[in-house]
Amino acid sequence: MLENSIKKVLAVSLISLPLTAAADTKLMFTESWRNWHSGTVETELDGGAEIVAYDKMSQKVFVTNSENNTIDVLNSVTGSALSSINLASYWGAPNSVAAYNGMVAVAFEDNTKTNPGRVMFFDADSGDFKQQVTVGALPDMLTFTADGSKVVVANEGEANNGIDPEGSVSIIDLSKGVMSASVETADFSSFNANRAALKASGVRIFDSAASVAQDLEPEYVAISGGKAYVTLQENNALAIVDLATSTVTDVVALGTKDHSLAGNGLDASDKKDEGNIQNYKLQGMYQPDAISAYEVGGKTFVITANEGDSRDEDVRMKDANLDPSVALVEDGRIEISAIDGDTDGDGDIDVPHSYGGRSFSIWDAEGGLVFDSGDALEQLTIDFGTFVENRSDNKGPEPEGVVIGEFNDMILAFIGLERAGGIAVYNVTDPNAPALMDYIVSELDISPEGLEFVSAADSADGKAFLLIASEVSGTTVRYDVTAVPLPASIWFMISAVAGLALKRKRS
Repeated sequence: MLENSIKKVLAVSLISLPLTAAADTKLMFTESWRNWHSGTVETELDGGAEIVAYDKMSQKVFVTNSENNTIDVLNSVTGSALSSINLASYWGAPNSVAAYNGMVAVAFEDNTKTNPGRVMFFDADSGDFKQQVTVGALPDMLTFTADGSKVVVANEGEANNGIDPEGSVSIIDLSKGVMSASVETADFSSFNANRAALKASGVRIFDSAASVAQDLEPEYVAISGGKAYVTLQENNALAIVDLATSTVTDVVALGTKDHSLAGNGLDASDKKDEGNIQNYKLQGMYQPDAISAYEVGGKTFVITANEGDSRDEDVRMKDANLDPSVALVEDGRIEISAIDGDTDGDGDIDVPHSYGGRSFSIWDAEGGLVFDSGDALEQLTIDFGTFVENRSDNKGPEPEGVVIGEFNDMILAFIGLERAGGIAVYNVTDPNAPALMDYIVSELDISPEGLEFVSAADSADGKAFLLIASEVSGTTVRYDVTAVPLPASIWFMISAVAGLALKRKRS
């Protein structure tokens, strides 16, 4: 346990990292409030705070609480609990929440998760139920379009008990009002005949799947320019959906990351040489979870948090069926895919593939890689004491969440590291050259899941802020964002002091 004096430093939850000595403006993140959804300070409530949304009309914060089957409603200025929408009386535990102009949309999976799910709409002020629609199986994430005329839903369609429903993307039309909501579904059936070509391009289609449509599993949605960009995490791919026609126009393989290249290293063992980032002959599948989109110079870019995931096909490298020419990575404890990397078709693995990029990436509108952060996130957790050694053999810091925000003429990306617990802040105004701005971490907030950035123009008190919902601790916290013009030397000093205070081991 940390000493009280250090915990006070952690409670302000700020590490400020300098950009360059020439920079004269830095970002300051100041904790405004923290809400413990358990109702008791420092009492963990696993699942008590997962996805967070802000509604600028009601100026309230909405947080999914799957532990209590509620949407917890918070005052955005004070963080105090205002009310809860009891979802158990409607259908069950929520997977996602989004808000727009006084309307709250909540995604629910069926009690039998392979059955179609639902999206329900509630009034943001009263919490009253307004309308519901049926969507695809296991709706995992939803978001409003910028004008609020549609809600786009990623239906994961995950297999269970021998039943494998099709993955799909539901487009809910609200243009005639929520009471007249209608649904169209963009499915993947048109890609069933292209199975061989998709696999050859690098899309992971499992041999056990009856069809391409059943195997593809939409995870997360970002919207830009009339299109939805949908991560297909286990498939290591990106789907592009035309919202005007409600059709999937493309499925793009995201490829792999060469961990043998400088700047692409990783710590490959949970038992040996803690924090030892090295290069290895290993290909990392990006496998993004969250995705966000933004435009620069009239061009769309999407940014992904490359968490990684498997379907129980993972195996420790030392136990895998490796070609004799393949050398073990470290002590062979790193988990690799048992079904990828047989390049010569003889049944053994010639090129080992690990899970997740341990990074964030920026892609163009066609799914072409523009930038990847390499091993910077893992290095960051080592440098500032949030490195998690017992995840080194798996997916490292597990970047899971990402949200974009515009502040002070910059486009900022906030990358949530589920295992390491921190939020890396990057200036991504130039998609080709993102710059690290800050690293935010608190001992009190464990496993950040949902992120939301609110501009000063949309907030109740005229301040820009970042909301973070952390699943294991059951907390939602608000950080106010300000720009501070200070000499770079002062920021170096602040960074050093904060870094010393936060040096610790996480398990």
